[in-house]
Amino acid sequence: MSRQRLRTWGVALVAAASLLAACTSGTTTATGSPTGAAQGSGAGGTSAAPHPAAGSGTGPTAAGMTGMTGMSTSTTAQSFSSTHAPSAGRPSSATTGTKTRGPAVAVLPGMPAVTDAHNVYADAGANMISAVQRKYPAYAYVPHNKSGDVWVIDQRTFQVVNKCHVGIEIQHVVPDYHMTMLYATDDVGNVIRAIDPATGNCGKTYQVRDPYNMYFTPDGKYAISVAEARRELVWYDPKDWTVKDTTDVSNCAGIDHADFSVDGKTAVFTCEFGGRVVVIDVASHQIIRSVDMPVRNTVMGPQDIKMAPDGSVYYIADSDSNGVWVLNGAATKVLRHIATGLGAHGLYLSRDAKQLYVTNRHEGSVSVLDSYTGAIEAKWTIPGGGSPDMGNVSADGTRLWLSGRYNNVLYVFDTGTGKMIKEIPVGDGPHGLALMPLPGRYSLGHTGITR
Repeated sequence: MSRQRLRTWGVALVAAASLLAACTSGTTTATGSPTGAAQGSGAGGTSAAPHPAAGSGTGPTAAGMTGMTGMSTSTTAQSFSSTHAPSAGRPSSATTGTKTRGPAVAVLPGMPAVTDAHNVYADAGANMISAVQRKYPAYAYVPHNKSGDVWVIDQRTFQVVNKCHVGIEIQHVVPDYHMTMLYATDDVGNVIRAIDPATGNCGKTYQVRDPYNMYFTPDGKYAISVAEARRELVWYDPKDWTVKDTTDVSNCAGIDHADFSVDGKTAVFTCEFGGRVVVIDVASHQIIRSVDMPVRNTVMGPQDIKMAPDGSVYYIADSDSNGVWVLNGAATKVLRHIATGLGAHGLYLSRDAKQLYVTNRHEGSVSVLDSYTGAIEAKWTIPGGGSPDMGNVSADGTRLWLSGRYNNVLYVFDTGTGKMIKEIPVGDGPHGLALMPLPGRYSLGHTGITR
């Protein structure tokens, strides 16, 4: 549910959606497997080992991230400087002489090299933060739909350290491509406001068309405003915020979230009110195709999307289906459905990329999936219920931070135990929460998709 008109449907709509999903849960895939089952990999990759206890750090503080304890052996000796990196000081193994794992990938021109074809998130592991980001305080940035402001919360103490007004309806806080700036998006006021992650203070405001959500192309050339109400993608130069192009996506009602292919050449955007996805050619900005879900939910349908680490599939949260659709890596057909819980909405990867966290917003739970196979490993439940929505995983991988969309709180989970360790009261209508600092070489936007 991404716009005001949907919020008025209330609890009766949620109940109706749940009944509808129950009626369709027996649909079979082309291979004959029940849609609710997590059978077969469908991902084409080797199953990952069970997730170990996360991290050995002392907490998500900038000072505690300098030990690089979460680095894999293939990247431990890497320099934090690379000609392929977006800027000096960014962690990368692309050009430091270390052999690339897996087959070479011909990427979008200007995009950093893929250093591990089996895990495109390999350079965004626990504590793999740049020298620049090590100076950033470990803060959570919480945008509010209804109060129009952003609250800044210390990840160590859980205390509010700053508040700044942005506009009318703030949807997401988005780390920019270089991860040196954050942008709070106001889709009703048609503005974004810069936030400095070095201080937590708000800065300049820029005019941007209907920025419900925002992404950055893998080469860093464009910022894409997901203009949901206008049914457009608006391509901006992120240096001066001038419009460079517009893509008409009128066949994608409720254009919502996105992710990019391994090579960065295509993007898949979800259509919440259309029950489908659209595939965009990044170089030309044109629609390649649309793909309908087997059951086209058009009230609270396809929402968040996340690519598997090996690029073999995309996972698509569909609130009305109470689970996740699995789209093949070529983005041409839906393979199956995984039932997770009522109101599946947000998708987040563990720092080792072995697990996928699915927020079940109407159920008050988080499902934990094997990110390669889709197998369900666990379910974490919020005591007394709640509305887990959007957020991210801390830099050291030990905490999952989520906004409680309808409860005006934040939830902080221990990723090692699955226990909720803190509930933090915040403002009115918390939504697309972001964390800084973040591991990775560059950001694709949203609440911090990094590679």
